[in-house]
Amino acid sequence: MPEAPDLEVVKDHLNRRVAGLTIRSAKTLKPTVIRSLAGDFQTDLPGRAVEGFRRRGKFLMAGLSGSKLLVVNPMLTGAFQLCDSSKPLYKRACFTLSLADGRDLRYLDQRQMGRVYYVNDDGLAQVPRLDEQGPDALSPGSFEEFQERLRPFRGEIKGILTGGRVLAGIGNAYADEILFAAGVYPFRKKKALTIDETRRLFDMSKAVTQEAVDILRGRVGDDIHVKVRDFLKVHNRGGQPCPNCGAAITQIGANQRVTSYCRRCQPGLLVGN
Repeated sequence: MPEAPDLEVVKDHLNRRVAGLTIRSAKTLKPTVIRSLAGDFQTDLPGRAVEGFRRRGKFLMAGLSGSKLLVVNPMLTGAFQLCDSSKPLYKRACFTLSLADGRDLRYLDQRQMGRVYYVNDDGLAQVPRLDEQGPDALSPGSFEEFQERLRPFRGEIKGILTGGRVLAGIGNAYADEILFAAGVYPFRKKKALTIDETRRLFDMSKAVTQEAVDILRGRVGDDIHVKVRDFLKVHNRGGQPCPNCGAAITQIGANQRVTSYCRRCQPGLLVGN
């Protein structure tokens, strides 16, 4: 799943390479992912200039001339590819935008779970989940505001972090990293968190995601469709030594996702925590 650090780097790259260019043609390859709410995707986009990209949590938005927007929620397997138009299409390509400089901006999605919304500037309310997100993990506001947003939630803290209402942009991978950095057991119930644990979660949410952005900016290059995760400390490293204490990292399947953590650095019990 592309998360805040991934999409932040993609946004910056596209603003450098695509903003200001005109769309020559648009082609829909997987119609099921596209929601055209402001005109036909293939006939209305050509001729419009790409004015710039911005991100809101796990959504990437492209502003287009004529007060139009492309809003992309990539979900689990969505990604953008910027390449020469002559490059063969991946089978997972869902749409292509041919640009005035001879390159394509393509949206790829292996499982076609993501959604692409073509809307008017004033039509963002039509995009599901966009306005349900909390403040961005990279700009989380104050600790007191974080506490207040946490207050109504119950259940396991990892699920709360990935839900996006307390902080936006955190998915499965970076939730594991944040919880590890904070020394908090991923299945710990929110009501059992101490004030110190809550403070560490708040601090590490921004610190971990910002560090990842800094690393990715030096690693991703032009291949923005390739997910770089090999620098993560615990996520998907089950059985490997913990970088803090050397104990084997635990990796289990829970709630239809993989959770990776260190039992020694993040102690807890599945029941009664």
